Amino acid sequence: MQDSILRLESATVDVVIKTHPFAEIIYWGPHLQYFSPQNAETLSRPVANGRLDVDSPVTLMAELGHGLFGSPGIEGHRLGLDGSPLFSTTDVQQQGQTLTITAEDEHAGLRLTSELALDASGVLAVRHGLTNLKAQAWQVERFAITLPVAERAREVMAFHGRWIREFQPHRVTLEHDSFVIENRRGKTSHEHFPALIAGTPSFSEMHGDVWGVHLGWSGNHRLRAEAKTDGRRYLQAEALYLPGEMAIEEGDTLWTPRLYASYSARGLNGMSQQFHHYLRDNVIRFPENKPRPVHLNTWEGIYFNHDPDYIMRMADEAAALGVERFIIDDGWFKGRNDDYAALGDWYLDEKKYPNGLTPVISHVKQLGMAFGIWVEPEMINPDSDLYRAHPDWVLALPGYRQHTGRHQLVLNLNIPQAFDYLVERMSWLLGEHEVDYVKWDMNRELVQPGHDGKAAADAQTRQFYRLLDVLGKRFPHVEFESCSSGGGRIDYEVLTRCHRFWASDNNDALERNAIQRGMSYFFPPEVMGAHIGHHKCHATFRQHSIEFRGLTALFGHMGLELDPLTVDEQEREGYRRYAALYKQWREVIHQGTHWRVDMPDATTLAQGIVSEDKTQGLFIVSQLAMPDYTLMMPLRMPGLEASAQYRISLLDHPDIRITGEGGHTMRKLPAWMETPQTASGEWLMQAGIALPILDPESAILIGVERV
Repeated sequence: MQDSILRLESATVDVVIKTHPFAEIIYWGPHLQYFSPQNAETLSRPVANGRLDVDSPVTLMAELGHGLFGSPGIEGHRLGLDGSPLFSTTDVQQQGQTLTITAEDEHAGLRLTSELALDASGVLAVRHGLTNLKAQAWQVERFAITLPVAERAREVMAFHGRWIREFQPHRVTLEHDSFVIENRRGKTSHEHFPALIAGTPSFSEMHGDVWGVHLGWSGNHRLRAEAKTDGRRYLQAEALYLPGEMAIEEGDTLWTPRLYASYSARGLNGMSQQFHHYLRDNVIRFPENKPRPVHLNTWEGIYFNHDPDYIMRMADEAAALGVERFIIDDGWFKGRNDDYAALGDWYLDEKKYPNGLTPVISHVKQLGMAFGIWVEPEMINPDSDLYRAHPDWVLALPGYRQHTGRHQLVLNLNIPQAFDYLVERMSWLLGEHEVDYVKWDMNRELVQPGHDGKAAADAQTRQFYRLLDVLGKRFPHVEFESCSSGGGRIDYEVLTRCHRFWASDNNDALERNAIQRGMSYFFPPEVMGAHIGHHKCHATFRQHSIEFRGLTALFGHMGLELDPLTVDEQEREGYRRYAALYKQWREVIHQGTHWRVDMPDATTLAQGIVSEDKTQGLFIVSQLAMPDYTLMMPLRMPGLEASAQYRISLLDHPDIRITGEGGHTMRKLPAWMETPQTASGEWLMQAGIALPILDPESAILIGVERV
């Protein structure tokens, strides 16, 4: 048995796999300093009475044929035959921390290739490939990745949401049965972000064992956490196929999306930090490694009302505010005056732009800013020249009426002529204009998606990837943002092709605190689009101070979403101040270690980022609602160097006045706010600093610097 025991290891996490006669993960947890393959004998399971007379393993494929009696990793058939495959290992290859296991079922005529790679960050990436060895196609109904977790993982955290309220966490206790999330919307989804976290009871940001998984896939998905009747537990993730959607022809191989998994003995922060390190080391690539520029996006400023002269005046003001990238949003192309028409007609609206886009782009460039533009290539309006010419280019099943969403249908990218049309029009846009950045939107779910009469949601997603691949190769200097009505297409696979996510269409700072915190569990700040919106939020009509809006946008990739010509000087001064603050701290924010801080009051959110060398730290405390207690609890600052001394600085705060000066929250400020103080990193991490009492919907920014 010892020869069949292999290990993938990192500084923090190990994965131990038994490879013969079939492959199963027998350990996924903290790094084992004194590991020996013979240790695995201690986990040789007994056989309980009352069931089968043999052990039932949870293999990599979790086959029902082993007597699993739970959710299998594979379901399918060949016209009713070969429906219960069992895979036996035929080959094992290990190169460093990457393991490739080949297994076959000669009766069913199927070959399974499993790739497991443990990154130095501690993140495990897994995918399976299924090859059909027989002449007749094998119909795939389910093809999942299964990862066992420890029996002490009795609590599950997942994320729900909706448009303008994404990444909302919730928890369930997992004692029996399964917890399942399913997405059938055809894109990653606002509602069901493809991730699950299992952990020891009451795991928190700083404490507990947690196992987190994320499926890198931008289409339909299913994720499951299951507790078997024997007490064993596992996490499962898969692309969800519609009926008849996926069949493997002889000699072909179907690959699952990659599942990214992070174990942490240090709570949710440890999990997140490993994911962030993985993305920074392996996925995120910015052209010329440029710092993330301050944006101004015109959408909530002018919507469809495009006047080149006015837009150039907006650019003048934007540059004066410190903006570094200026983006023209929806409304620039032929016939696009509202939501009802013109998607698909990717030609310049010459009535709005009689002299073309070039004068506007040149003006923006002369001001020292990069230029960006909005597109939504995957969609088509029924009221468009393209639809009138090619009504058959719609992604649909024949014989059924397609319902519009935001007055639009979906262009079938599986049709070569439709795909080529988009390549040609996007190449015109990006090749004949000095475009640096594309905001790529996608505003409709895939309802009854069909191609040649068969379901085609999976195929549509793959063609979207191919379209971005073609354009990315043709225009390597252009950065792409995955927008999709805000949080509708945010995942690791699309991140391999883009450089930024629009986290939500909601710029309300109060809602953004929760949205951005939820997103931070899996994504670092540099890919999280976070804008200062109008003082009266367009999504909620709430009104917030420039301080609360500015500080909320600071911990992401900052921008403005408004018309700077229509606001007063006090607002503009605020934009200048926070753009400058962002530029001062963005290297720390976008390269440092992110920490979410547990606070005893649920109305208070705290987070911080500490530079890689631990010389600087930036912490924000946001008060979302009326606090439960009359005093704020001290803020502890994780991630500092225990032996170092740090100077504490108040960097930004709401208008705080003590009683007698027109104030209402306090009679006396914390001492460090009035007299400069230093303290050891150990003290700041373990004891912390006293906080002022904050009003609802306000925030305070604190810096520490090693002296």
